Amino acid sequence: MVYYVTRGSFAKTERFLQNLSKLNIDAVLNANGQKGVAALAAATPQDSGRAKASWGFEVSSKGGTHKIVWTNTDIESGFPVVIMLQYGHGTGTGGFVQGRDFINPAIRPIFDQIANEVWRAVISA
Repeated sequence: MVYYVTRGSFAKTERFLQNLSKLNIDAVLNANGQKGVAALAAATPQDSGRAKASWGFEVSSKGGTHKIVWTNTDIESGFPVVIMLQYGHGTGTGGFVQGRDFINPAIRPIFDQIANEVWRAVISA
């Protein structure tokens, strides 16, 4: 029969896990939420400027899950204007206005920044 004996301490692991439990991901999301609003506003096509000025964000946490949602409150005829701009829309005369992908290129660097900041916070815990 073979027996293995190990000696040592889990002090470093326990300290890492304690620091990790104190990690404030909401702070990272809030700090980058406004950057996302600015990026989306800068990229939003402008006719009246209402859609551009209507961006906002919400951060929520529940059960260990953290979420950031960017919102736009410019609604016309019950439909979000930025969705019409992004994906296109029909006209009243039977035509179609082609959409333009402005949301994804604008917000992608913000997603990358959030991922990098959370990762740095985790590995430095």
